Amino acid sequence: MLRTLMLGRSHLKTSGFPAVVRQVWGTLRQPLRRPERPCSQVSCAQKNRRDGLHPLWKSAGSVPGGSRQSPINIRWRDSVYDPGLQPLRISYDAAACLHVWNTGYLFQVEFDDATEGSGISGGPLENHYRLKQFHFHWGAANEWGSEHTVDDHVYPAELHLVHWNSVKYRNYKEAVMGENGLAVIGVFLKLGAHHKALQTLVEVLPEIKHKDTWAAVGPFEPSCLLPTCRDYWTYPGSLTTPPLTESVTWIILKKPIEVAASQLAEFRTLLFSALGEEERMMVNNYRPLQPLMNRKVRSSFQATEERTTS
Repeated sequence: MLRTLMLGRSHLKTSGFPAVVRQVWGTLRQPLRRPERPCSQVSCAQKNRRDGLHPLWKSAGSVPGGSRQSPINIRWRDSVYDPGLQPLRISYDAAACLHVWNTGYLFQVEFDDATEGSGISGGPLENHYRLKQFHFHWGAANEWGSEHTVDDHVYPAELHLVHWNSVKYRNYKEAVMGENGLAVIGVFLKLGAHHKALQTLVEVLPEIKHKDTWAAVGPFEPSCLLPTCRDYWTYPGSLTTPPLTESVTWIILKKPIEVAASQLAEFRTLLFSALGEEERMMVNNYRPLQPLMNRKVRSSFQATEERTTS
C-alpha cells in the first residue's frame, strides 16, 4: 500500500524523503499463488520472496503489540453485512493531478491536496478525506501481486488510492500518525480486456524507468480506474510499510477491473535502481498478509454465491 509527498529531479524538494517513504509503501510478501514452473511450492515461494528484495522490505517487521495490521485475507462468508454502510461519495478533480514518479518502490501519481477539490466521503467515513496520491502493487508474474486477497485468491496487482482526513488533521503528515487519519480505496486488477484509461499511465512509464525520476501527467481523473460496481468491504488497518501505523480505514472494492497482460508487463519494465546503479527489476512490491486478530470485516453488500474471481 500507500502514500507520500513529492520527489523528482534537483528542482523538486527531496528533504525528508526516507521518512516519508517508510510511511508509504508495501513490503515484500511471499506469493500465495505459485508460479507454474516445475519446482516445489516451498522452494518457489522462498526464491520469489528473496529475489529483488529492497532494504525497506528486509527491515519491515511487525509492530510490537499491533492488533490491526494490513493487508489481510478477506473471507467472503465471514464478512458481516452492515446495512448502515452508506455508498461511497467520490469526487476527483482531474486538474489536481500533478505528476507520476518512480519512488524506488513503485510508481505513484501525485495530486494537489491543498483544497477539498479531490476526495471521498460517505461509506464508513465520518469526515471528508482528500486524495493525496495513488499507486500500484504488482508481482513478478501474473499469478501474484496484490496485497489483499479474497478467500485466498491473489490478483496480479492492486491499486491504492490514498486519502487523508482533512477535517481532523492539518496535513497528510499529521494524518499518517493519527487515529482515523487515512482512508485507502483498494482495487484489484485482473487479466482481461485492455484498459484504455490505464494506458495513459502506461505510456508514461518509459520516462520514469529509474528511481527518483518523474514525468508530468494529467489532467487525469482517477475514478476512471474504479469498477462500475462500488460494493466494498471495510476494516480498520494500517500502513503496509514502516512505521506501519494503524491509522487506515481500508475500503476494498468487491469487483476488480480488467487490464491486459501487456499493460502489467509494462509495470515490470520499471527499476528499483537509480540511473548508474545495478539494474533491479521493480516487482513483488507488497507486504505479507497479516492476522485478522479480533477485527470485523464489514461489507456494504449481502454475500451470495457470486465470487469476485468470476
